[in-house]
Parts: sequence; structure tokens; C-alpha cells
Amino acid sequence: MQPRHSPITKETVFLVVDDLEPMRKVTAGQLHLMGINTILTASNGLQALQLLRSHKVDIILSDWNMPVMSGLELLQAVRTDPKLSHLPFIMITAETERIRIEEAIANGVTALLIKPYSGADLIMRVERALSAPPHVPPVTAAKVSTHLRASPNALDAAAPGNAKVAHPTILVIDDSPENLLLMSHLFKDEYRVRVGNSGSMALEICQSNNPPDLVLLDIMMPGIDGFEVARRMREHPVSQTIPVIFVTAMTDKAASLKGFELGAVDFVTKPIDPDVLKPRVRNFMRYVALRKQMQFAYDNALELARLHEDVEQMTRHDLKGPLAGVIGLAQKLAVDESMSRNQITQLRMIEDTSLQLLGMVNLSAELFKIETGRFTLDAQPVKVGDILHRIVDIARSTFAAKHIVVSLEADGLVGTGVASALGDAMLCYSLFQNLLQNACEASPEGGAVVVALRDETPLLITIENRGAVPAAIRERFFDKFATLGKPGGTGLGTYSARLLAQAQNGTVTLAVSDEQNKTTLAVTLPRAD
Repeated sequence: MQPRHSPITKETVFLVVDDLEPMRKVTAGQLHLMGINTILTASNGLQALQLLRSHKVDIILSDWNMPVMSGLELLQAVRTDPKLSHLPFIMITAETERIRIEEAIANGVTALLIKPYSGADLIMRVERALSAPPHVPPVTAAKVSTHLRASPNALDAAAPGNAKVAHPTILVIDDSPENLLLMSHLFKDEYRVRVGNSGSMALEICQSNNPPDLVLLDIMMPGIDGFEVARRMREHPVSQTIPVIFVTAMTDKAASLKGFELGAVDFVTKPIDPDVLKPRVRNFMRYVALRKQMQFAYDNALELARLHEDVEQMTRHDLKGPLAGVIGLAQKLAVDESMSRNQITQLRMIEDTSLQLLGMVNLSAELFKIETGRFTLDAQPVKVGDILHRIVDIARSTFAAKHIVVSLEADGLVGTGVASALGDAMLCYSLFQNLLQNACEASPEGGAVVVALRDETPLLITIENRGAVPAAIRERFFDKFATLGKPGGTGLGTYSARLLAQAQNGTVTLAVSDEQNKTTLAVTLPRAD
């Protein structure tokens, strides 16, 4: 068997971000044990961002909750910076709320590491992160949530047995050899048991690279007593979340209160009653198992999100070639003199529909750039009248079964080249196609949809249809996923339309008249002349 190649080298530069100095030192110490020589540290996201822009960094390890700039805000800043967006980003967190984890995944986190974690856990996540392909932004920032809703088990805590979790470890600390022997025998069949006879040994094991999952701790011991052990455990980032059960002969209320103040989860009195101790330990070990299963679930959710994104990227790539072929063939046949007028009309419809699909494929990546502030507009004159004419023709054919009359009013500018906006042709095409489709879908059967282009400054384009937008959705009309009563509606059409207009320094507004039972969408775009 050939030795496994590790992506970690002595030259790998790490950036450790945490507002707690002890945690930065512990993480740096773990990295030094891995042979890492260059470790930069920062106490908040803003300081980290300054280091990233002035130093070479290969991987980022960041806490979530920090003052000034949180770990999530740092992640967002990194992913929206073209020079930094490729960097692996490991988020170290105690967060378990589904919505927050979805948010981290949606913003492009490379790996999630749950506190408490061991040195072995850190090494595994770092190696995976460095071996992963460079970050590629998802199509939309919220799509991960949609994927996870479609596969609800991805982030739900795995049922026992679903995750291959290492055998949990109990640390028993007592200065009595008899008690150590008794408790180790009680649990040896269910758990991995480690023993120690002093407070100093307890701290050494709990703050090592392989801490236990639960500590059974005596209070009255020579040297460092159990109370002091618990206090020091809570001050150290590696041991601060390890559950502690005091097993003691002390039965007074003051001792119990002090223990709970120091973070103990339970008290068991001596002499030890196995029928009492075993179920209590078992209950807390279920909590430990749940935390470990959450780590498995996080990893699973990240892998699922990457898989969905890989599939979408491959789909977009695989669609472009055939669509380009269809467009080329339709264009070639349309100029063939043997074609009848009806055939040429049908070929132009094929060409327009294929162009529409190709535009949607290309647009998906642009939408994410717009959402995250990474889009740069290369403004060019756009013949808006020509675009409106084409999408109106397509809408007439698409919604022919509804007997909708789709008309275009354009102040006599269509085809003259006068009505040009300063923007992006592909974005304009998708903008108006989305809004017109929305109007046609909302229009009653036999209704009328009027598209108008007005020679104003800025250019004004309105789309009017019969039927008033329901009052319940008007305030949210342009919000993502806002839809009401539309079978199969995603709530993305008007949301993306507003983004596309704003990206071209334009606007989209909604006007509803209940008296006239009509809805009007007004788009403004800068003029090119």
C-alpha cells in the first residue's frame, strides 16, 4: 500500500480567526503539531480581511460569533472578492440551528467543524478543504436551502446508526482505586473508558488533542480538587463544552450549587449505585452522540450542496453545445430560398426560443454575481424595441391556448434603432421575458396584455395586464420566492427582473388598480443617446 499523500505542507499558510486568545493559541498549537510553520491570527473578521489583502494565505479557519465582523460576514466578504474567493474556508462553530448552517453553506463555506473537536478532527477537515476544488459560487445564494428542503434528511440529525461515529469515551477521575475499578467495569461494555487519579491528569487529558466525551469527576482529591478542575475546563476552549458529572460523597446543597455554577450537568452521590449512575450517563451520552451526528449531517449537507452544484454546472455546460447547434441550423435554414414564408416564421420561432434558453443558461451565473455584488456592467447600446418585438411574438405563440391578445405600442420606434438603452442585451432580454411571462400567466383567459415603449428619459417600458395582483402579495411582489396561487410558481421571475434592472442602473415598479382590475409593471433604463 502506498503512503497517503497529505495536501498539508510546511509552506501552507493558515489564517486563524477567533476573538478568544486562548482559542487562537490552542488552534495554532494544533497546527504546529501538524508541522505548520506559518500561522497568521486575527481577533475578528475585519482584522482577518486586512491580513488577507496584505499577506499570502492558503486556508482560513474562523470562529462564527465574533465582534466587529462575524465569521459569516468574513465568509461573505471572502467569497465576493475575486482575489480571495478561491480560498478554502473552515467555519468552527457551536451553532446547530438548521437555518444558520444553511446560510453558511449557501455562502460557500468549505467545511464546518463543531466544537468541541479533537486534533484529529481538525486535521481531517483541513486535508479535505485543501484537497477540494477551488470554490465555485452557487447559481443563487439561497438555492442550497431549496436543495436541502428537497432532501430533508441531509441536515436533520441522523438516526442512530446512520453515521459512523467513533466509540464514545468516558473519563473517570477519582483518587480511590476501588471507585476507578468499579466505574470502569460499569461502562467498559458500552464505551471506551479512560481513568485518572488526579485533577492534573484530568486537565491534561481533557485539554489534549483527543478529549473525552464525558467526565465522571470526584470532588475531594488531593492537589487540584474537582471544583478547580471544572473551573479550568470551562476556561479552556478544547474542554469548555465537555459534560461533567460530579461523583462525590459531598451531599450538602452548597456543594451542589457550586458544582452547577461551574457547569456540571449532574451530581451522583457515593456510595455509587449502578442503577442510578448508568442511566444518567446513558442520557448524557445520547446528547454526545447527537452532537457527533450533527457533524456528520453538516458534512453530508455540504457534500449534497456540492453535488447539486456540480450537476447544474455540467447541465449548463452540456446544454450550450446542442443549443448553439440548433440556433445555427435554424438560422441557416431560414435563409434557404426553398423555404416557404410559414416555414421561415417557424424557424425564426425555433431560433428565438433556443436563444431564450441559451440566455437562461448563461444568465444563471450572472444572477449570482449580481446578488453578491460581483457583477460589473459592460454597458452597450441595446435596441430595446427589437427585443420587445421578439419576446411579444414568442408570448403570442406560447400563450395562444389562453387566447390572450399580446400587443406592442412603441411610439413608432420599433426597428428604427432610435430606442436604445445603455445596458446589456442578454440581461434586457431576460428582464422583459420574465415580466411579460408573469403578466401573461396572471392574465385571465381571453384577456389583453399591452407592452409599451415610451420615448422618454430614461426610457420607459410598461407591461399592463388585466387582473389585480392580490393584496396579500403586493408588498412582497419583488421578493425572492414570493408567489401566490400560481401552480408551479417559484417566485423568482419578478425577483430576478428587479435585480436585472438594477444591475443596469434601472428600476422596476409595480402599480395596481383594483378599480380598473389591472396591474402595470414599469421599467426604466438609461438611454444610450
